[in-house]
Amino acid sequence: MWAPEGIGEVVPGDDLVELVGAALAGEQPWGAPRDGDVVVVTSKIVSKAEGRVVAAADREAAITAETVRVVATRQHPGGVTRIVENRLGLVMAAAGVDASNTAAGTVLLLPLDPDVSARRLRAGLQQRFGARLGVLVTDTAGRPWRHGQTDLAIGAAGVTVLDDLRGQVDSHGRPLEVSMAAVADEIAAAAELVKGKATGRPVALVRGVGHLVTEGDGPGARAVVRLGPGDMFALGSEEAYAEGWKDAVSRADGVEGPPVPRPGA
Repeated sequence: MWAPEGIGEVVPGDDLVELVGAALAGEQPWGAPRDGDVVVVTSKIVSKAEGRVVAAADREAAITAETVRVVATRQHPGGVTRIVENRLGLVMAAAGVDASNTAAGTVLLLPLDPDVSARRLRAGLQQRFGARLGVLVTDTAGRPWRHGQTDLAIGAAGVTVLDDLRGQVDSHGRPLEVSMAAVADEIAAAAELVKGKATGRPVALVRGVGHLVTEGDGPGARAVVRLGPGDMFALGSEEAYAEGWKDAVSRADGVEGPPVPRPGA
């Protein structure tokens, strides 16, 4: 993996294919992109180029506008953290609204459709370099049960996002029943090691994962999102307790009716 220099401040209307292509075409340790390479692009510059920069003196109002469903809200000495499902179906803190690396008084919203953004980038870069490439658009998110944040794929084109191993056998001959590697997220997280948050390098080229680069664009990163009946963590612990208590009290009072439905069910 390496992260090229040469991508300055991105503003609305910039041609990302031209900016990213020029950076990748410069003097690089491994040469220009070639068949099987994956280009990993931080969503911030995609949002900026697509004009997803909005004036927002109150970041909380911007978060509310992007929220479809609240999963958990917690107060802390620094303010309030909201874990929500946003318009893209992604569950993350602050709906993905970002106030860093943007001018004062503005915030960045996530791209309208990161999969479409990835497909557009892929088409342009493949035409420029004459190579079969994959493209990932990434964002940073926290993870349940673990401290810290890592990058994950929110948009994908030409990359296998899930390596489904179910039906194969392990080294002892036992069948694999649930194993699916989130390979797009793994590439995204690895690429962040060379991109970094404050180095002015929002793009990385990953080589050596050509077996995951496909001919077609594929289903995109949306295929990784798990909501609805398959979501075992649709509510935070306090929120789930409150819903259960509300249902129990209503039944104790003799109020007939179905249980309070679990969000997403």
